[in-house]
Amino acid sequence: MFIRLALKSLLNRKGSVLLTLMAMTVSIFVLLGVEHIRNQAQDSFNSTVSGVDLIVGARTGGLNLLLYSVFRIGSPTNNISWDSFQKIAHQPKVAWAIPVSLGDSHKGYRVMGTTAAYFKHFSYANQHKLDFAKGKAFSDIFDVVLGSEVAKQLGYSLGDKVILAHGIAKTSFSMHDDKPFRVVGILSATGTPVDQTLHVSLQGIEAIHIDWQHGVKLAKSTVTPEQLKQLTLEPKNITAFMLGLKSRLAVFSVQRNINNFSAEPLTAILPGVALSELWQMMGMLENTLRLISVLILLSALLGLSAMMLASIRERRHEVQLLRVIGAPPIFIFLMIELEALLICLLSTGLATALLYLSLVIASDFLTSGFGLHISINILSGNNILLILIVISLTILAAAIPSLSAYKNAKKDGIH
Repeated sequence: MFIRLALKSLLNRKGSVLLTLMAMTVSIFVLLGVEHIRNQAQDSFNSTVSGVDLIVGARTGGLNLLLYSVFRIGSPTNNISWDSFQKIAHQPKVAWAIPVSLGDSHKGYRVMGTTAAYFKHFSYANQHKLDFAKGKAFSDIFDVVLGSEVAKQLGYSLGDKVILAHGIAKTSFSMHDDKPFRVVGILSATGTPVDQTLHVSLQGIEAIHIDWQHGVKLAKSTVTPEQLKQLTLEPKNITAFMLGLKSRLAVFSVQRNINNFSAEPLTAILPGVALSELWQMMGMLENTLRLISVLILLSALLGLSAMMLASIRERRHEVQLLRVIGAPPIFIFLMIELEALLICLLSTGLATALLYLSLVIASDFLTSGFGLHISINILSGNNILLILIVISLTILAAAIPSLSAYKNAKKDGIH
């Protein structure tokens, strides 16, 4: 009876209640959405690379090294000689090494030269290895393995020809069109920059630049693709490399040795530490989004309180009637609170359903556009806590009109 009476009272004022319900739904949707996407983005960000103990590049800042070696953003200050890579890779404490050579692109996507060790040892998220959705790893000089997004957006399949461009500009007029690559593999989606990368062998990188000098293609090609396959193409330098150690206890000693490497100036970073530093730089954006969502919620709660307070005068006869039939003032107080709580619960349900539907619809866009795999499980620990906080704030916001109704009931009722 108590709940039925509150529902009938809300339906009697359906116009103002509907507007308040919409405002509350939008505010809760924004609050839950921002928190859920923030948590998922942080998890996706931190899982970009896993199982790599050290990333090594030319002497530079740690964040810059992380950006160009892992996220394919920016360019290195210098390259690393192949001899230095070989010396470090064959140290007793090193279990495996993955060389990385950058500098070319294809229709805006970065090309990465590497070795078969990349597909064997590189992992992301919680030690997840790279899987092939189709095909296999490269074995020939002119084989290319595509990230899932590259294949999807450009419509490539196994056997297709791919012509690489010199440089990283989205539109390039310096093409390696005399040495096309053939798609032999397409990786499964990872939600990391791997999805937006074309992977070729280091020999392939050397082969397409054999007729280039100082970034300029020679007027006449002197070596055919067939002749290149007979050559031993060893790179002179690479962009960076990743290391896996035999023991995690040796990380700091190996890092110190690399930072003090005598042959050339190098920088070795711990990817987990660098990822945390990079995420902290975005703390201002996080706090701004949180502040905006909280302000939206507070404005909706104030609107709820104002709507219910304005309705107290209109409900004067209703309150008097309840007092006549014996309802105590505390009954009136609790009924107003219950009405606010019902609005809050209904708004939360609508916001949760709307957020779930939005994530289902937008999941492909978030993956392709931002590389984010957003889980549709929105009832995480943080969001449940937020819902409880919203309910508590709603009860507090409804206290003002509830107290007003309580006082009126004491004045006008029968004692």
